[in-house]
Amino acid sequence: MAIQAEHELHGRRKSRNVGVGLVLAGFIAIIFGLTVVKVEQIGAVDGFDNANVPGTAVTQ
Repeated sequence: MAIQAEHELHGRRKSRNVGVGLVLAGFIAIIFGLTVVKVEQIGAVDGFDNANVPGTAVTQ
């Protein structure tokens, strides 16, 4: 049985899938960007450098 050429329907479906994938990737990038900006605004990203910060109690 010979390998047949790709049908035109498959080409259209593939291009539509690529388009949907790009839209989904763009949506994920927007949500990630908004999350990063929001976290930076509330000051939740201070880093952790093992330094003693005045006003915090260290118990051992």
